[in-house]
Amino acid sequence: MCNGVIALMAMKRPGTAVFICMAFGAVSLMNMALNGRLEALRPVDVVQLIGTGMCFGAAIVGIVTIRRNRQ
Repeated sequence: MCNGVIALMAMKRPGTAVFICMAFGAVSLMNMALNGRLEALRPVDVVQLIGTGMCFGAAIVGIVTIRRNRQ
């Protein structure tokens, strides 16, 4: 359900979709950093870091797409 909403928003307002991806990534990364267990990562933490990287990657792709469409 949520992916469909973000996809719809990306078609209408791509900047908002980029902001949502950046916000999810930043919240997840800050949660991980404030957790205090960076020296002993569990498999769940590794999956969370991978998901954070995917959010940031989607945001970067969105920014590049927006900039290409404007030129």
